[in-house]
Amino acid sequence: MQAMQQVLAGTTKGAFVLSRREDGQWDVSGPHCGGWPINHMIGDPETGRLWAGGGNEWFGAGVWRSGDGGQSWELNKLSAGQMDQWAESDPETANLLGWEKVETAFDGEVEAVWSLSHAHGRLLAGGKPGRLYSSRDGGVSFEPVSGFNDHPTRDEWMPGAVGLTLHTIVRHPQDADRIWLAISAAGVFASADGGATWERRNRLANGEACGHHDHPAAPRDGQTGLCVHNMVLAPRDGQDLLYQQNHHGVLSSSDGGRSWHDITQGLPSTFGFPVAVHAEDPQTLWVFPLNGDTKGRYPPGARAAVWRSRDGGGSWEPMREGLPENCFFTVLRQAMSSASGMVCFGTNTGSVFASFDDGETWQEIARHLPTVLSVELLKTAS
Repeated sequence: MQAMQQVLAGTTKGAFVLSRREDGQWDVSGPHCGGWPINHMIGDPETGRLWAGGGNEWFGAGVWRSGDGGQSWELNKLSAGQMDQWAESDPETANLLGWEKVETAFDGEVEAVWSLSHAHGRLLAGGKPGRLYSSRDGGVSFEPVSGFNDHPTRDEWMPGAVGLTLHTIVRHPQDADRIWLAISAAGVFASADGGATWERRNRLANGEACGHHDHPAAPRDGQTGLCVHNMVLAPRDGQDLLYQQNHHGVLSSSDGGRSWHDITQGLPSTFGFPVAVHAEDPQTLWVFPLNGDTKGRYPPGARAAVWRSRDGGGSWEPMREGLPENCFFTVLRQAMSSASGMVCFGTNTGSVFASFDDGETWQEIARHLPTVLSVELLKTAS
């Protein structure tokens, strides 16, 4: 049975599945999930099951699931949206939208699903505003993770530009109890007991290296700056090596987030959204710097480049071959991924680029999609 590479793309207008053919070309399937904005999409390579989380004020929050590789989808709606309010009070609107009332368990708690993670038989869903939910039945039902949702520091959490979003869930591949979360703009949280209790982990170990301007999101007072944009766990035995792209720099931690080191030096800017790490080499990682928070949020000099480090952030080099010049797109926080011998990223202009040589060269494998909010790589049996 042959393995088939797939790219799962969440967009502002639904979920898309990109599948690589034997001739190297890519087929695009979608949009799926009823045209919902899909903030994050993941899959289980062993079973072919897919999940897509999203929503907004109009749709409400929900997790879509597919048991056949994306051919058909079912929705578990976690909260109602404005559409439901209108349709319930107006039969004509309900008929126009093809609306049917469904039970929603978390109305008033969660506005949208922003992140998903499946590991150790458990599906976790992160939501806005800063909520975490757990499913033991593949997304058919969810329950709140109260130890996190009722965290004693919750009143201190501040929203980022798009609200208080739990956008990143990191799981330890061997230990089901170890979980890390990243929230914009409340920082990094970690649990060592499966989510029963949580510790904030935002201590900056080398504050003297952070020569950044006086921005509300910049590191200060021994803290990293709490507006984390994305976070990944590197494949490393014996230690929990994390990398994060912060609103104001790139940081690494070799102790599971208990202390963070600024590794931004050598990059063309301190601002960016995604970070990805090599599936086998913990010292190889990629970021996509943008020119600045308030300068347009496009590549410096309008020249697209993925910046790669092969020494854990000690030095950086730009990877440009195959990427466009004179471009002004943005790569968002969940729109870069590495797995199965590929690195891949999507843009807010609807393109998806892939590299099969650790970023040395790039090719555009899809274009003219809606704004790409997330990409994940999957290798399945065909």
